[in-house]
Amino acid sequence: MVTFLPFPGYRPVLKTNERIEDRISPPYDVIGKEYLRILQDHKNNVTNLTLNPDIDRRYGGSRKEFERMISDGSLAQDPDSFYLYEQTFNDHGVVKTRLGLVGILKTESYDEGNVIPHEETFSKVKEDRLNLLRDMEAHLESIFGIFEGFSPELGSSIRNSARLLYRYVDSSGVDHRFHIINDTDIQKRISSELKDQKMLIADGHHRYETALNYSLENPGDEKKGYVLATLVSAKDEGLVVWPTHRLVNSSNVDIKDAERVICDTMRAEEVSEDHMSSELNNWMMGLIFRDGRHFLASYDKGGKELCGLDTYVVQELILKKIYGYDEGKSTVEYEAEFHNVRKMMDDGRFDLAIVLNDPSLKKIWDLSMKGIRMPKKTTFFFPKIWSGFVFYKMA
Repeated sequence: MVTFLPFPGYRPVLKTNERIEDRISPPYDVIGKEYLRILQDHKNNVTNLTLNPDIDRRYGGSRKEFERMISDGSLAQDPDSFYLYEQTFNDHGVVKTRLGLVGILKTESYDEGNVIPHEETFSKVKEDRLNLLRDMEAHLESIFGIFEGFSPELGSSIRNSARLLYRYVDSSGVDHRFHIINDTDIQKRISSELKDQKMLIADGHHRYETALNYSLENPGDEKKGYVLATLVSAKDEGLVVWPTHRLVNSSNVDIKDAERVICDTMRAEEVSEDHMSSELNNWMMGLIFRDGRHFLASYDKGGKELCGLDTYVVQELILKKIYGYDEGKSTVEYEAEFHNVRKMMDDGRFDLAIVLNDPSLKKIWDLSMKGIRMPKKTTFFFPKIWSGFVFYKMA
């Protein structure tokens, strides 16, 4: 059973000369240093809470800043509400719109089978976020979940009842529109239709697992058993999944040796740069080496169900077997935009780029429902859910 409820959110009250873009940001873990500095020049920006610039007082300092924003009227509390988060964007030349419903989701163990993960997580990230949550007693950022879908009638009612609060077009051309839904009848219908569905975590595994651990630390405190969540229907035409390409560096592996092992282990063919780009969707992956050679490769052998998943094959047969990634013998960076991968390789920064196809949402859903967790960074759901439009305060 998925329990998804309206809540009395705290959201920005814009002061004279303030714009909504002065208050919001992409998720804390995808912000570059220079952009973070620009955001934090605005004292009421959410990054001054999620990434307090004073490391020595990050946790206590963030709590004081949050309380200051409430007391001076920079944030005001709504009655129980859901929020509709609409994002219109360009997906490789096609304009799409994705609708997300923002509320609070009751946390429960994955073992219950209602909230489903699809990727592995990093323990160090969860430790930092748990410390911040303990201090703040508030959820500052939302997880991103996928559910099966509403009835057409309810979907139409949701859109018709939503009242626009904020609008911002970011530097990537994504049009963010944030609405409030305070019709109590529609709220009840939303919660009712969701209760018998399952929810797949698309983005925010660390935040969900941190929220679950926090709720277990506070048994009996109902408010602390929920996490801020944005849920999108699996039927939404704007639900876009991009691949996350891998870029590898290692001082221990000769490029020629790596090329030879890959060709011995996988079905591989050396091709031109243009051929690799045009034929990639007929293969599992493309490989670009520092020496300028390009390959298309696939792994066609049977065995584990995950062997048909490109990121699993990359992890096991290339990163671990050849580059010793699990032993600390190499470093890996992740990038969702192919043109950035190309530039990074042209700059000579990496030994190897592993270029992947768009992940299949159906395959992600099917594997996840079987309890199979995919390697870290298997998916990049675009666009990201921005933070700062609304907060969930638990104390």
